[in-house]
Amino acid sequence: MSRSFIKSLHEKRLKTWEEAKALADSVAEQKRDFSAEEQETWLRLNSEIDAIDERVKKLQEAEERAKESEETFRALLDQPVAEGRKAPEDKSADEQLRSWLSGASGGRALDIRPTAEERSTDLRTLSKLTAAAGANTVKTSFYNRLIAHLIEVSGMLSIGATILRTATGESIQVPKTTAHSANASIVAEAATLAANEPTFGQVTLDAFKYGFLIQISHELLNDTSIDLTGYLAMQAGRALGNGIGAHLVTGTGTNQPNGVVTASTTGVTGGTGVGGAYTADNLIDLFYSVIYPYRNSPSCAWLMKDASVATLRKIKDAYGEYLWQPALTAGNPDTVLGKPLFTDPAMPAVGLSAKSVAFGDFSQYFIRMVETLRFERSDDFAFSSDLVTFRAILRGDGDVVDTTGAIKVFAGGAS
Repeated sequence: MSRSFIKSLHEKRLKTWEEAKALADSVAEQKRDFSAEEQETWLRLNSEIDAIDERVKKLQEAEERAKESEETFRALLDQPVAEGRKAPEDKSADEQLRSWLSGASGGRALDIRPTAEERSTDLRTLSKLTAAAGANTVKTSFYNRLIAHLIEVSGMLSIGATILRTATGESIQVPKTTAHSANASIVAEAATLAANEPTFGQVTLDAFKYGFLIQISHELLNDTSIDLTGYLAMQAGRALGNGIGAHLVTGTGTNQPNGVVTASTTGVTGGTGVGGAYTADNLIDLFYSVIYPYRNSPSCAWLMKDASVATLRKIKDAYGEYLWQPALTAGNPDTVLGKPLFTDPAMPAVGLSAKSVAFGDFSQYFIRMVETLRFERSDDFAFSSDLVTFRAILRGDGDVVDTTGAIKVFAGGAS
């Protein structure tokens, strides 16, 4: 990928933001609302920024696919076959998977597990937007392709939550901090020291089952020119990511994960008469409602819905500075008050009493993932249509393990 082209896209993104900012500044100086024409221009400029982000993302994905193909061809071309001997029967993991998908070998079910090297990779660092953010760590195995797409559609899986991967799915108990030790006090000579202990509880992380069906024609399965494993990894990853991702944000904790919005405490409640919208002061107050040790964590970030970001881009502080700032490096997250901003489609929209913004140390949210991803194949389910049906199963759970205020949310006003 041309470095100069990426640089030009980045410069175009910054230029577009400066144009949008100039428009918002002009309206603010005149102390009036956007006209219909100005609102249309504002939305167009923001759409251009979003389009550039999407283009950079697709370019990165194309580069990764090209890199995977080159590595596969190189491996195949480098395999020597001695004269008079047949090529070894041992197949690569990808070849074995494709053989199973097409029905040439294997039974009805296939468990997809990470390798020892993949298990040692911390998923908090796994991002496929840029090489610096982790594209070089994304392995070409089916498991990691699926995980990468799962992370792609769920903000909670890319924001820095702590990922626990277990080989099996029995319930596990994780200690939970519910209160820190009180301040130490001055003690007289020979006086008895008062007990001063933190309070702990337990979080039970289960393994809720998420699954879906996908049907593929025999023609597609038999067409060796199709990147079948890549296609299935993308479809399964996105479907499973959307399923568990929604519960990691707003799950009730009853027969489903306890979502980060559900489990976190309210740091700021908005005013009345604004339809639940937040102001610059609300976001600044939310920022400082999280104490410094959590604010200073590398996993401290903002989380909101995509639709909320256009509104956020208009907000200034008391000194006329925009709270939202574009990323200085293409592919990195934009920032709000110096902290990275992530979006998740499952976050509530701005509204009355809606908890539309979360902020804090997301490493205190634990996501439990059972490492086995189960795929099952049926030639009979859609026999009359000549379709092969695949069933994908993932098990996981999530909850906040520090309820002392590591993550806070903004709640819209009640009226």
